[in-house]
Amino acid sequence: MTSTDSPAAPPAHPGRIRTFHPRRGRMGDRQRDALARLWPTYGLEIADLDGPCDPATLFDRRAPLVLEIGSGMGDATAAMAAADPDRHYLAVEVHTPGIGNLLDLVERHRLANVRVARGDALDLVRALPAGCLDAVHVFFPDPWPKARHHKRRLIQPAHVALLRSRLAPGGTLHCATDWAEYAESMRQTLTADPDLVDVHGGYPPRPAHRPVTKFERRALTAGREIFDLIHRRR
Repeated sequence: MTSTDSPAAPPAHPGRIRTFHPRRGRMGDRQRDALARLWPTYGLEIADLDGPCDPATLFDRRAPLVLEIGSGMGDATAAMAAADPDRHYLAVEVHTPGIGNLLDLVERHRLANVRVARGDALDLVRALPAGCLDAVHVFFPDPWPKARHHKRRLIQPAHVALLRSRLAPGGTLHCATDWAEYAESMRQTLTADPDLVDVHGGYPPRPAHRPVTKFERRALTAGREIFDLIHRRR
């Protein structure tokens, strides 16, 4: 591995099916510098957790917490955090260039309400206390389109039950995808959970608080429809 390659994602827990596809990528100088300087202050290595994770220890103040699963290059996370300073944002990603890019955005925009975790988001969720999250964002997760890979999808009943258990009453689980079949699978899974309520009764227009990402623009240019789903814990 050269110095410009991103390290491989940490191994999955033995016997546990991983819901993400580890990616390798080359880091630019800006991303590499931000990662080296800012990770000790803003970063959390999920594989290093050896017990419960108290969100209060990650931030300098107590505030409602948003968990962002799969923050990509971090542009949407940074934009939401900048527009929503009264809530904390904990972004989870495995793509190291994306982590470096988000850390750079955190510094450039002076975002004191953002922390970045690397690794398996479900392992982090298991370590979080019940009812600690104000919202969970799952924007454009890997659709795992082949039928034999559907077991790797993030939005499935057991994972949704886990995510919902970490939501405070009234907290929201907001998903988005450009894959129509996965959108319908998500909808069925979310509406089947007895403790989640469909806020809009289907697919609402993109909420103003969710920025349009470069990935989403490419999907729209390619003619793919975007599906949002927002469910609230009873």
